[in-house]
Amino acid sequence: MALWRGSAYAGFLALAVGCVFLLEPQLPGSALRSLWSSLQLGPAPAPPGPGSPEGRLAAAWDALIVRPARRWRRVAVGVNACVDVVLSGVKLLQALGLNPGNGKDHTELRSRNDLKEAFIHFMGKGAAAERFFSDKETFHNIAQIASEFPGAQHYVGGNAALIGQKFAANSDLKVLLCGPVGPKLHELLDDNVFVPPESLQEVDEFHLILEYQAGEEWGQLKAPHANRFIFSHDLSNGAMNMLEVFVSSLEEFQPDLVVLSGLHMMEGQSKEFQRKRLLEVMTAISDIPTGIPVHLELASMTNRELMSSIVHQQVFSAVTSLGLNEQELLFLSQSASGPHSSLSSWTGVPDVGMVSDILFWILKEHGKSESRASDLTRIHFHTLAYHILATVDGHWANQLAAVAAGARVAGTQACATETIDTRRVSLKAPREFMTSRSADGSRVMLNPNEPVVEWHREGVSFHFTPVLVCKDPVRTVGLGDAISAEGLFYSEVHPH
Repeated sequence: MALWRGSAYAGFLALAVGCVFLLEPQLPGSALRSLWSSLQLGPAPAPPGPGSPEGRLAAAWDALIVRPARRWRRVAVGVNACVDVVLSGVKLLQALGLNPGNGKDHTELRSRNDLKEAFIHFMGKGAAAERFFSDKETFHNIAQIASEFPGAQHYVGGNAALIGQKFAANSDLKVLLCGPVGPKLHELLDDNVFVPPESLQEVDEFHLILEYQAGEEWGQLKAPHANRFIFSHDLSNGAMNMLEVFVSSLEEFQPDLVVLSGLHMMEGQSKEFQRKRLLEVMTAISDIPTGIPVHLELASMTNRELMSSIVHQQVFSAVTSLGLNEQELLFLSQSASGPHSSLSSWTGVPDVGMVSDILFWILKEHGKSESRASDLTRIHFHTLAYHILATVDGHWANQLAAVAAGARVAGTQACATETIDTRRVSLKAPREFMTSRSADGSRVMLNPNEPVVEWHREGVSFHFTPVLVCKDPVRTVGLGDAISAEGLFYSEVHPH
């Protein structure tokens, strides 16, 4: 009985100390640690303040993130842009007079019923998905109802527009955006974003983002995770209609950095169209004056042939920099028979050594070298838990600050805060990892006081940093675009 009372007493005090941590976070850490130690319960957990791993990491980033010596002045971005309409998926389907039923995946949506079945299919899995809605009239009818629905939110959408919007937050930068810009999108864009008249159109391209929460129910359906289902009838972006406008605008705008995105939007087109358009993309890039870096932002794709064409039709070797996430990186390796391509999907946090191997392979196979006429010298990889910047030596500066800035913005934007709020973020990166799985990699132990880890492999430098992941994200759409923009903003390219 005495033993039981002692355990209960210790448990009660442990609970009390936990309450003290929550209610009085400003108490001196030494006092709290002393109280915890007196209970003989082991080391005290660090409170979510400056002394916690998250607090120390955020402070270390702030010291590391400095602007480069040579800064961008004018950035041109194209070519996909739209309006994201975000609302509850269940409520929209109810407003459309649809009832719950059985789910079924459709590679293309042709009716309201197809939409309902596909939404139920993916909501039941808690998985994200994006589909094309082929019936123009039905889609526009649904889009109008969604756009006017109480609580529906309108956001800037499309990789190019989101990257341009992020750059425009810096008042000393001039930003050109070329893409299909309708009246609503024009209204949403930052005043610092210049849209050439040829890019303006009478009707917006709407992408409908149907959200659902973890545990949300509809009839017999219950979502295991929070996620979203996206659909659109987007012909302008699908055909990359603004590519020629973009290229013709560059001569007058005179950018010192060009950012291109939207290749993934061609997935719904025929193989012949894709082949022809990729050749035109190559011609467009070759028309950009030598010495102006071109960053290509990739996005979610399911068409292996299109990805393979992007790699093998020399698009990679024509651009200077790439931005991608873990799904796009593995899909790229699978499409071009790269390292670890037998892996069907990532399990949990992507293995750092495997990611490093694939990044190294891209730069070695398609990057700039003495024997290859390629411009590719930089890849910015981002996943939820960490980021890696891989660069061919001798071409980029300030990459330590750039990778840290990209990771920092992932935490602030997801939580919708100006600075990192250590109470709302957590460190999910592996505390130790191998720098390679196919070569003689070294084992690295993560230190929050020195959060950027650097290693080298055959003329390629790697900068790794963890992400402080937002525990309760406000909005995740466009996070990858913000990360890439911020990384580029702090990057400096060596003139050649």
